[in-house]
Amino acid sequence: MLRALIYILPLALTIFAFIDCLNTPEDEAKHLPKIAWVFIILLFWIVGPIVWLAAGKTRHAPAGGAPSEWHRGRRGTWVAPDDNPDFLNSLKDTDKKDAGSTQDADRADAEARLAEREADLRRREEELKRRESGSGPEDPTPPAT
Repeated sequence: MLRALIYILPLALTIFAFIDCLNTPEDEAKHLPKIAWVFIILLFWIVGPIVWLAAGKTRHAPAGGAPSEWHRGRRGTWVAPDDNPDFLNSLKDTDKKDAGSTQDADRADAEARLAEREADLRRREEELKRRESGSGPEDPTPPAT
């Protein structure tokens, strides 16, 4: 069992360092380009991963007990739109604009209906005046609405 550990431990260290190197952004690889670090990790089986973990990448200490950037997936931007306050504010602004344009359309419809009703009322008042004064032709059928 101990003999297997001698081979498994460096292999696990190499795999971990290789994956860590691949997941590291190019601008955070120190001293050498990222591709050179990949070759060093794979060619120098025990020393390469140790050198990568010790000096190959800029590491950030967690500030004030907050989760480190490594634990957050190295994302400096918002993950989802519903987590982004700027996006949510833009939705509110869009809703306000849509509500304003809807209100304008509703107001225009209401004004048009009001104008139609006023015209109909004037016509009926004129017709009623003509009937009372007896000066116009009498129409027994009421006007259609």
